[in-house]
Amino acid sequence: MSQINLNNPIEEELSNDADYAKVADRFRPIFDKIAIGTLDREKGRRLPYEEIGWLKVAGFGALRIPAKFGGDGFSLPQLFRLLIELAKADSNIVQALRGHFAFVEDRLNAQRFTSQDVWFDRFVKGDLFGNGWTEIGSAKVGELDTRVTKRGDSLLVNGQKYYSTGSIFADWVDLLAHDETTQQDVIVALPRHAEGVEILDDWDGFGQKTTGSGTLKIKNVEIPADHIIPFEHRFKYQTAFYQTFHLATLTGIAQSAVSTFTEEVQKRNRTFSHGNADLVRHDPQILQVIGKASAQSYAAQSITIQVANTLQQAYLAPLSDSEIVDIEANNEAELASSQGQVVIADLVLELTSTLFNALSASASTTNKQLDRFWRNARVVSSHNPLVYKEKVIGDWEVNRTPLPFSWQIGASKN
Repeated sequence: MSQINLNNPIEEELSNDADYAKVADRFRPIFDKIAIGTLDREKGRRLPYEEIGWLKVAGFGALRIPAKFGGDGFSLPQLFRLLIELAKADSNIVQALRGHFAFVEDRLNAQRFTSQDVWFDRFVKGDLFGNGWTEIGSAKVGELDTRVTKRGDSLLVNGQKYYSTGSIFADWVDLLAHDETTQQDVIVALPRHAEGVEILDDWDGFGQKTTGSGTLKIKNVEIPADHIIPFEHRFKYQTAFYQTFHLATLTGIAQSAVSTFTEEVQKRNRTFSHGNADLVRHDPQILQVIGKASAQSYAAQSITIQVANTLQQAYLAPLSDSEIVDIEANNEAELASSQGQVVIADLVLELTSTLFNALSASASTTNKQLDRFWRNARVVSSHNPLVYKEKVIGDWEVNRTPLPFSWQIGASKN
C-alpha cells in the first residue's frame, strides 16, 4: 500500500515524527539504571515500582502525545524502537506499560472527533494506565461479568479481572466492561486508587514475573459518564498494536540474551580438552552460536520496526478520507503483526535456548538466572496462541477471510 500523504491542516496535531536521538538520549540513562537492577529483581521477584516511577517522572508515558500538547510526538516506529531499548534493560517493564500506551493510542485517534486535551494533559503530567480486560472463571466467550450499573444518579462498576498487567503501578486502569444502562460493551477509565479498587500481586507465571499481572477487584466504584467509552469506538488497529508490543518485548529479550551470553563467553577461562581453541572466546563453534543468535536478534528488530511502520500507516489512514485506504491500512497492520508474531516468537525462543550451547553446565546456576530469557520469551509468546495466528494468516491468504480485529477468551458456550 502506498504511503499516506500528509498534506493536511491537522498535521501539527499528529504524532508523526520527532528527533529520535534527542528523545532517546533523555531516557537512556534511566534505562541503564533499570538494567543494573534487573537480575536482582528477577531473583527476588521485586516489582519495579521505583523504576517505573523514574520513567513516569521523565515523561515516558507521553512519548506519543503530539508536541503541540506537550509530548514528544513520536511516530509508532519511533515508539517501538525505544521500547525495544527499554525491553533490553527489563522486558517486564515494557509489558507493564502496554496498557498505558494502548489507552494513549485510543485517545490519539479520538482526538480527530473530539478534544482530548484533558487526557493529554494528564499524560504529559505523568499519569499512567494499567490494563483490565481479561476475566477468568465462568464468563463465557464474548461475555463480560464486569458490569456498569446505575444506582440513583450514580454509575457504578463492579467486577474482577486477571492479567491486569501494569495496573498495580498505574494511576488509571483501561477496563473492559458491559454497560447495563446502554447494553453495550465499554471501556471504563477506572481511577486506580479509588475506594473499592483492589489489586493483588498474585501473578504466578514462570516468566515475566514482575509485570504486575495479578487480580483486579472492583466493588461499587462510582464512575463519571465521560469516563465510559463505547468499545465500538476503540481504535481499529488495537489488536495489531497490542501484538507489536509483544514483538518489541521479545526483541528486547533477544538483544539482552545475546549481550549477556556474549559477556559470559568473553570472560570464560575454563575450556574443554576436545574444544577448538585455548580460550572459549576464540572457539569458532562458540562464535558461530553467538553469531547466529545475533543475526536472529537483528531479524526480530527489523521485523518489529516494519510492523510498526504498518501501524503508523493505519494511524494516518483516516487523513486520506478514503474508506478503502483505511480498510487496506488496517488489514495490512493486522496481517503484518500476525506474521511478525509467528516468525519472531520462533526466532527468540530458539536463540534463548541455543545460546546455552556457547557455555556449559555452570550456565544453569540460578545465581545467573540465564534461563530468564527463555522463560520470559516463552510467556510473552503464549499470550496470543501462535497456532491460531498461523491459521488466520493462512485463511486470509487462501480464502481472503476477514482478519479478526477483536477477539476474547472465555469459558466454552457448550
